[in-house]
Amino acid sequence: MKVNEIRNLTTDEIVAKIKETKEELFNLRFQQATGNLDKPSKIKDLRHTVARLKTVLRERELEESNSKN
Repeated sequence: MKVNEIRNLTTDEIVAKIKETKEELFNLRFQQATGNLDKPSKIKDLRHTVARLKTVLRERELEESNSKN
């Protein structure tokens, strides 16, 4: 997921997407532990996606706090 796509989402959608991505990441790690993981690079991609989502959330929090002051 690209940063521009993430910025077009609402805050609630971003939070839901983080939860969904973390669940998928958990499942992939479980598959890796049992030896059934087909594409190990998918774990890295999901970790980066979570980081992007959290970064956009933090940017919004900072914008809100700056606008209040």
